[in-house]
Amino acid sequence: MRINSLCVFCGSSFGNERVYREKTIELGRYLGQNRIRLVYGGGGVGLMGALAGAVLEAGGEVTGVIPELIFTKVKNLPVTETIVTGDMHERKSRMYEMSDAFTALPGGIGTIEELSEVFTWQQLGYHSKAVSVFDINDFYKNFLGFLNNASSAGFIKNVHLKRLIVENDPASLIKELESYDGKTIDKWSNNEQ
Repeated sequence: MRINSLCVFCGSSFGNERVYREKTIELGRYLGQNRIRLVYGGGGVGLMGALAGAVLEAGGEVTGVIPELIFTKVKNLPVTETIVTGDMHERKSRMYEMSDAFTALPGGIGTIEELSEVFTWQQLGYHSKAVSVFDINDFYKNFLGFLNNASSAGFIKNVHLKRLIVENDPASLIKELESYDGKTIDKWSNNEQ
């Protein structure tokens, strides 16, 4: 399946390592050059701003979806389209509807919450879109360790865990997202795949 729009969750800060910004810009350029619309949280700060700016500089399109409360407090970029929502729930719902797949770059509590939610929804069958992490500098090492531990302890089926795509190269990420099979695997069945 061709990925026409990618929802990216990422930090509103740059983090302490320069590589976070560099790899974020690399991903943004790749999206822009390959005409993959970025759907993101709408801010012009931190990795969010660097990503959107890189997509736009490469000739791509960007849709920012941002709650009104945050819209009035943070720097905004002149993106292709800005959608201002009433709250965070509406924001996430709009982002999820508009996107063909999801990925998460480094970020904080909001980023991990958004990633966990779309991964949970995939597991429960609320959507059949690919979910991934763009793992810059092993940022997600401990999170992936947690998921593996939860699987080993019997709280996540291995078949669901294996559906989370982990990449750190833009071309490899998009290739994996486009080759995702999209079938729903029933969490409630007794098969222990």
